[in-house]
Amino acid sequence: MVFKLQILAFRAFHILAPVLCSTLTKFCFAGVAVYTGMETKMALNYKSKSQKRSAVEKSMNTFLIIYLIILISEAIISTILKYTWQAEEKWDEPWYNQKTEHQRNSSKILRFISDFLAFLVLYNFIIPISLYVTVEMQKFLGSFFIGWDLDLYHEESDQKAQVNTSDLNEELGQVEYVFTDKTGTLTENEMQFRECSINGMKYQEINGRLVPEGPTPDSSEGDLTYLSGLSHLNNLSHLTSSSFRTSPENETELVKEHDLFFKAVSLCHTVQISNVQSECIGDGPWQSNLAPSQLEYYASSPDEKALVEAAARIGIVFIGNSEETMEIKTLGKLERYKLLHILEFDSDRRRMSVIVQAPSGEKFLFAKGAESSILPKCIGGEIEKTRIHVDEFALKGLRTLCIAYRQFTSKEYEAIDRRLFEARTALQQREEKLADTFQFIEKDLILLGATAVEDRLQDKVRETIEALRMAGIKVWVLTGDKHETAVSVSLSCGHFHRTMNILELTNQKSDNECAEQLRQLSRRITEDHVIQHGLVVDGTSLSLALREHEKLFMEVCRNCSAVLCCRMAPLQKAKVIRLIKISPEKPITLAVGDGANDVSMIQEAHVGIGIMGKEGRQAARNSDYAIARFKFLSKLLFVHGHFYYIRIATLVQYFFYKVSFM
Repeated sequence: MVFKLQILAFRAFHILAPVLCSTLTKFCFAGVAVYTGMETKMALNYKSKSQKRSAVEKSMNTFLIIYLIILISEAIISTILKYTWQAEEKWDEPWYNQKTEHQRNSSKILRFISDFLAFLVLYNFIIPISLYVTVEMQKFLGSFFIGWDLDLYHEESDQKAQVNTSDLNEELGQVEYVFTDKTGTLTENEMQFRECSINGMKYQEINGRLVPEGPTPDSSEGDLTYLSGLSHLNNLSHLTSSSFRTSPENETELVKEHDLFFKAVSLCHTVQISNVQSECIGDGPWQSNLAPSQLEYYASSPDEKALVEAAARIGIVFIGNSEETMEIKTLGKLERYKLLHILEFDSDRRRMSVIVQAPSGEKFLFAKGAESSILPKCIGGEIEKTRIHVDEFALKGLRTLCIAYRQFTSKEYEAIDRRLFEARTALQQREEKLADTFQFIEKDLILLGATAVEDRLQDKVRETIEALRMAGIKVWVLTGDKHETAVSVSLSCGHFHRTMNILELTNQKSDNECAEQLRQLSRRITEDHVIQHGLVVDGTSLSLALREHEKLFMEVCRNCSAVLCCRMAPLQKAKVIRLIKISPEKPITLAVGDGANDVSMIQEAHVGIGIMGKEGRQAARNSDYAIARFKFLSKLLFVHGHFYYIRIATLVQYFFYKVSFM
């Protein structure tokens, strides 16, 4: 009996061995190719954080499952037909294939299994395992064409396009929605200080000097009086506007306000400095004779760098810092401030603050951030005038920040210092405790004013967006900027155009109010005889819309040619993309960004593209593809994506055609 079982096991292995060898060989070849591709990608820093798969791969896997079912069905049917055929004795043992004694006495179940495996080996060619190898090699080798394309090479920064994953090449040719950040993606991320509002008075910078808004009365041509220095502020008394007429006491107060405003700008930041030559720094009133080669600022945020450089041109120059001190020169006079605490910026608070001790021993908190996060915390200063000025700056497409301060008594600072120490040394819920402490500290502020910086558009952004629109791709701009700034930039870059009917879903306070507004927008879209509509949504209204009114919101968005989402947090960007991804149409989405705050939306989209800009390489490293400029997106989609889709579709069709006729 044992001998018979050994014989049966040997025959089963003899039949099963070809199947195992054939299958294992094919999978080994596929594994070697895939592993080689993965190793090469890892060596070149090729990685895809979101583990995305292309639509071709998904459909190809579906087809392979179908073919596997067909293979098993054929093997079962053939085995059954064999036993049906051999049911008659004359066909059971033909003269040319006599059974041995062991075969006659073997188990019927084991014979059925061995015959089934034999037919499986006979028909196994129907599964094109080599298709995986060929497709992987085609994708890997084809990805080099993107890096070799000189049209995607940016000469100024000496950067070429990068491919971090080759699995999504054909997805580039099927994109239906493009989600893009604004700052650094559509714009150059090179900030230039243009205007400011100090204690309710507007100024603009011209040739390194602050110029108050409005013409002088003794200039028939309407020339502006230059505010060329603190010692020349008495020139303001000659202006026609009654708000500029000041007494000597008010002039002294005005000097203090301007001085405090630019000191706040020079101290509230995380800018680093190098190549300092302190001689000849700030030796002129409200001006410095500093050459660019003498002083260089480095900052993670271009806004901070632009503001510190503007303050240096005015005459309050940041000349260095250490762990405990920050040094500035005010009109050539050196001042050392002790740095007590830094309240770091985060996307929830939308502001940052520093607590410093002045040379006189007074302790100040200087805060800067978006007007929506600073103005509600203020209890003094020209709040309404500054709010109006901020809106005017935003209508010009300028990026705005509000500046405020708070002075602490000794007892107040001791309490604050103790709370900060407890929060930062907490072993549990440290982030929550820090957030609560920051909120406790950043209150009862006195508003100093607001700044406005300009960020110019990249080359050919308008042409690229128009090309995407002509191709039937919908473009959404997701930004954290103020509503007016975002709309102004959208109009200038061609995302919105003048003939488009622009709808707004902003400043919604409740779910019912949001739902009613969405229904009104839906009716307007249906009733208006306008070819194209645009939609503007802010972060607060978006949160309400996504909470309980997703279908209604999606209905409005699908009928709009362009959507602009402003005042958005990074996670909200990812939620919007996910909402589109899971919609019934299942469109292919693409996200473009340049900074760390864009990583979540880049990973959420089917295809993520990072811009190698001035905010580090987080977006480029976490993306599927990286390019130097937004304008390169058109060729990446319309040329490379188109050809990749044709190549992979033809290759897959050929393999299944070959299988069908083998």
